[in-house]
Amino acid sequence: MPLRTELPEEGELVIGTVTSIRNFGAFVTLDEFEKREAFIHLSEVAAGWVKYIRDHIREGQKIVARVLRVDPAKSQIDLSLKRINDHQRREKVQAWKNEQRAMRLVDQVATTLGKPSPETVDLIGPPLIERYGSLFAAFEVASADPKRFQKENEKSAWATAFLKVARENIVPPQVTILGMLEVSSRKADGVEDVRAALAAAEAADPTAVEVQYVGAPRYRIRVVASQYKQAEETLKRGTEAALKSIRGAGGEGAFARA
Repeated sequence: MPLRTELPEEGELVIGTVTSIRNFGAFVTLDEFEKREAFIHLSEVAAGWVKYIRDHIREGQKIVARVLRVDPAKSQIDLSLKRINDHQRREKVQAWKNEQRAMRLVDQVATTLGKPSPETVDLIGPPLIERYGSLFAAFEVASADPKRFQKENEKSAWATAFLKVARENIVPPQVTILGMLEVSSRKADGVEDVRAALAAAEAADPTAVEVQYVGAPRYRIRVVASQYKQAEETLKRGTEAALKSIRGAGGEGAFARA
């Protein structure tokens, strides 16, 4: 992620590297901000009384901290280690790692374009971060929904190169939803009608829909997609197709979400 030149905001979570430890606190370089140093007072290192600060942090350590105060006039930034929970810490670290990976992928885009990496970051970074929230999120969208990405960035000369790198390196996030389908027929050849109904469900999207036998007349329908809304729409198409097929053949059908 391009280094930010502005000051962080109060309450924001930041990634930093401990550079110096004193008895009264620690100095930290903010990894996401250009040439910014911050300070953690001893009282903000951990909950309760801290006797030896080095029992809690050390030089060179990567930390996640919350911004307590920002003094723009003095460019002074105060942080807290204790005012953050484990979940917030893990999420921030993962987001930071994702952006580090995104920067490496931007290097590949730069190579494809035949441009220096810093120039490419300056070219594509600001519009993508503004539109998608982060560079990594932009790569995820490009991989999961290339048509949407192409449409939203059709005027950008670098869009094709970006899409290529995204497709080759990012596995789209997936969601899985389940439903229970009941289909039956009293006809002599009713088993064929049931098979046709189940085939109709899978035909809604052969790459995303899977029908699993539970016990006649019950069948589990499983849908995997990159987005929850997309999965729901596919599940609806599949079940409606199955019900239409079995009822049209004189059989019975019902559906319920699992």
